[in-house]
Amino acid sequence: MAKAITELIFRDDLFYSGKHTWAKIEGKFVKIGITDFAQDQLGEILFVELPAVGDTYKKNDTFGQAESAKSVSQLYMPLSGSIVEINNLIEDSAEYVNEEPYDQGWMIVVEYSDSDEIEGLLSKLEYRQQIIAMSA
Repeated sequence: MAKAITELIFRDDLFYSGKHTWAKIEGKFVKIGITDFAQDQLGEILFVELPAVGDTYKKNDTFGQAESAKSVSQLYMPLSGSIVEINNLIEDSAEYVNEEPYDQGWMIVVEYSDSDEIEGLLSKLEYRQQIIAMSA
């Protein structure tokens, strides 16, 4: 059963996309994963398909997918850029995405190509409000 909004974790140090990915800006790089809300909605994640280092994507492109007992969900880029690192840990142990979506459950690191796109991301409060509106 899905958690109540008040039980979900939303972090101040992250930006969020409307497609349920988070972005942590680290200089010219951005670490990306799915939100606590997304992993909660998916249920137990069994497998994560990630892109290859060097692949390039535009904002909102699909960069992979997460397979759970419930469904297969596309993963969307919050910012345009090139993949510089993938989290090999979750390819072998997808449960980290459920257990620690913001820490060991991160998915990719991207060298972003358009800093203006950061302004289009949501704050913790804006993302939380979007979820509440969706759930109403």
